[in-house]
Amino acid sequence: MQDKYQLTQQENIFLAKKMLVNNIYSNARIEGCDVTFPETETILNGVNVPNLKLDDIQCILNLRDAWKYVIATIEEEFSLEYICQINEFVARNESLQWGSLRTGKVLISGTEYVPDIPKEDEVKTKLNEILAIENVTTRAIKYMLYGMRNQLFWDGNKRTSLISANKILIQNGKGILMVQDKHLKEFSQLLTQYYDTNQSEQIERFLYNHCIFGIDE
Repeated sequence: MQDKYQLTQQENIFLAKKMLVNNIYSNARIEGCDVTFPETETILNGVNVPNLKLDDIQCILNLRDAWKYVIATIEEEFSLEYICQINEFVARNESLQWGSLRTGKVLISGTEYVPDIPKEDEVKTKLNEILAIENVTTRAIKYMLYGMRNQLFWDGNKRTSLISANKILIQNGKGILMVQDKHLKEFSQLLTQYYDTNQSEQIERFLYNHCIFGIDE
């Protein structure tokens, strides 16, 4: 797998800001948030949206804060502590506990796979293994899938993992990872298959082919 884009960090930050509403909307949709793109844009503009669930509004605002944090701290080292900070923004007021590794069992809808309770030393070892991958795009995708399958937190794992992957990409000028609506069904199917089998080749190819965006000359 080769990097699809070779941007400067400044160019990639510009791209992230230009795509911010799209990214927040797609992040929310991945987690099952029932909002439209216009509703997302309206919420981010600080305008009330009638008849929208408070949980969905909270989800959008949390994603906004998580993305702002990543863009503002793009030079900081990517670490478990950094990932926990992303989750603190993402899952604020939504979860049993946010910003720290979960301490009990969770179930994942649509699969019989039950992830183990994460242990900090094992997570750090796996994270170091992923961060040692030379190719940045592969590194970002591998971390995203690891975070989603292992459910490191009580809630917001897909959102946290996707934003974390984008931190890796943006910091290194390799584009943006975003799952558009037209690909959401296939992504969900491949993700469930990955949960069941722990075989990531198919979903990695899908993400690389359909979900990496940049600035085309």
